Amino acid sequence: MHARDIMTRDVETVSPDDDVGEVLGRLARAGFNGFPVTEDGLVVGIVTQGDLVDLFQPSDRTLWIPIGFPPFLESLTYAIDLSWDELDLGIDLARNAGRPVSEVMTEDVVTVGPKADVDELLALLADDERDINRLPVVDEADALLGIIAREDLLRALKRERDAGKPAG
Repeated sequence: MHARDIMTRDVETVSPDDDVGEVLGRLARAGFNGFPVTEDGLVVGIVTQGDLVDLFQPSDRTLWIPIGFPPFLESLTYAIDLSWDELDLGIDLARNAGRPVSEVMTEDVVTVGPKADVDELLALLADDERDINRLPVVDEADALLGIIAREDLLRALKRERDAGKPAG
């Protein structure tokens, strides 16, 4: 089993010039968390929810809670945004209106070729340091052929395992 056997061929993409607000809207409606960024059919980047989080929920809205008695030498930081509401979203959208995806996308994209085997795919998608959820499948010229999500690989492994089980 190789990447070409597992990949989804019909891939939703965005352009480097697409507006980050529009891309965020598309991500909100999509059943996944990122898009390959293509230009003339070639993969030039990838944009994920993680790339957009700080644009629409900046860390300056983080809640700080002092611990102990004055003087407070320690504090807990909660990554919970208590103030993010429709007004904040509107302000964030206005502030980032017209900003192209190319300014926030990851340019150093981890890709695989169509002949990548299951072991290579597993190594990339299970790598804790990289934390990759989707692997674009590209040809020698970096033209996008398809994409493999973690779920795609898990389903393929289950199908292969189920096919190898004796009837009973």
